[in-house]
Amino acid sequence: MTINRAFLGHRFSAAEPYEVTRVKIREFAEAIGDPNPAYRSPDAARALGHPDVIAPPTFPIVITGIGSAGSPIFEPEFGMDYGRVLHGEQKYRYRRPIRAGDLLSVRGLVAEIRDAGPHELVRVETELSDADGEPVCTAVNVLISRGTAASGTGE
Repeated sequence: MTINRAFLGHRFSAAEPYEVTRVKIREFAEAIGDPNPAYRSPDAARALGHPDVIAPPTFPIVITGIGSAGSPIFEPEFGMDYGRVLHGEQKYRYRRPIRAGDLLSVRGLVAEIRDAGPHELVRVETELSDADGEPVCTAVNVLISRGTAASGTGE
């Protein structure tokens, strides 16, 4: 089954903003094993010029998961068979660090669906904006649907 190209350009968003807390940041830092004190101590973060603790660079994966609740890639009509999916790429483009106290809105876009040999690539871009509507970070995620391209060897 090929990916439904009608979803190219589809936009989606989380139902409500994500509140970033010190606890969530500390838990994430502990989960990834990063001992940076700026992720745990407001004083350490302030010494680096931040108003409160900041999140590790990969923290947006927690938030974009919230946005994924509205993502069409989980709908049957999209055509994604998760038994065939690999996580191909993850990038983050920051305008500023994510910090405790942020209330972040999540908006996503199915930015690209294309063949790559026998596989299909799906690129989803998710924008995180603060309570003032200012962009904070863009998460770019590429999923590989193995062997599902129309010209591929998929079933």
